[in-house]
Amino acid sequence: ATKDEAKKHRYRQKISEYMTRAEDIKKHIEKEKQDGKYHKQIRIEENATGFGYEKLFQEYLTEIVSEVWVEDPYIRHVHQAILQLYNFLRFCEMLVKGPCKVKTIHLLTSYDEGNGRSQQISGLEEIQQSLRNYGVTLNIAFSSSIHDREIRFNNGWMIKIGRGLDYFKKPQGRFSIGYCDFDLRPCHETTVDVFHTKHTKKM
Repeated sequence: ATKDEAKKHRYRQKISEYMTRAEDIKKHIEKEKQDGKYHKQIRIEENATGFGYEKLFQEYLTEIVSEVWVEDPYIRHVHQAILQLYNFLRFCEMLVKGPCKVKTIHLLTSYDEGNGRSQQISGLEEIQQSLRNYGVTLNIAFSSSIHDREIRFNNGWMIKIGRGLDYFKKPQGRFSIGYCDFDLRPCHETTVDVFHTKHTKKM
């Protein structure tokens, strides 16, 4: 709004400098991503909401993602009163919706230690069959020594969540807000680390 031409010139110069700096920062971040040096950490506080799977993963699920690796030792029937299989199913639903074109999901988990092993296996097989109807293959493997929790995409992104996919609290009831929409579900405190690597290992 100023009429002073000298001030206009200075303002334009400053704006140009800020735009150039922003572009340089953007290029630097992109280079770090490609060099595998990028690291982003998200701290989810106790009882925080707004951290559904889409919130955490959608940014990294680009259209070229066709293969996903999930390592989580607790994809079981029941663990601390939370249905792990439903968490994994919800994650798979997000992958099916896109915008990525996932064709293969590799799951590495551990067997249920109690009487729920048969339910665990039948539940995973049901998810496997359901995914097949959408053209997605689910490969399931079990390990008794797995401890790490991480999710990898074949575009180079790797996400490590301290609690794995089970960072949501049990809903207060089947008809309470947050039961269906994970964005509205209170969370346990956990840390999410995001990395980029050129060479994503395969299971």
